[in-house]
Amino acid sequence: MRLRNLSMSLSRLEISEQLEVSLEQYVTPGDLASRWLFDIQSFGDLSIGCRVADLGAGNGILGIGAAMMGAGFVKLVEADQKLCKLADANAESMQLTGKYEVCNQVIGEHNLDLEGYDLIISNPPWGRQREGADSAFFEYIIASETIAHILHRASAKHLQKRFEDMNWSVEMYGEADFPLPASYSHHKMSRGVTRAGFWRLAPP
Repeated sequence: MRLRNLSMSLSRLEISEQLEVSLEQYVTPGDLASRWLFDIQSFGDLSIGCRVADLGAGNGILGIGAAMMGAGFVKLVEADQKLCKLADANAESMQLTGKYEVCNQVIGEHNLDLEGYDLIISNPPWGRQREGADSAFFEYIIASETIAHILHRASAKHLQKRFEDMNWSVEMYGEADFPLPASYSHHKMSRGVTRAGFWRLAPP
């Protein structure tokens, strides 16, 4: 699949107009998601037939994109039940029946079986509303001993230290402006951006 075609397909997925500030829910744009997935593929981490877990899946854009690029199976893990239903509808709209599973689970509060998965992708909460909100995501990744690609702040030095202290290989291989629409009442501007980094984490 070409990058442009994937971007167009992912941009057509339904998004939620009701976002939870406590969960730091932001919409990942289709063009950014597709570019990131192609980067992941270029490492050889997103391969034909691989099993992918998308933690904090939202409307399912990353996991769905991975399936469209040839992943054999994707697990979409999301805490918000409304977004689980949306992710399910989006996956069905892309004719992915049998290639995905939607799990309504809270990262850090429920047991999550990631045995047999080849890749984890995640755009976790960055901790802007609650310090350490990303910690449970990191713990799952470390426990899984699975290669992971994370979208996080480009300046997230705590991410680098957390994984390097566990002897993981850490690389921020790209950056992009992440749009912040005025989804919540604390936003002063109609639209803003923050600098996001694409991080690759590999177990020892």
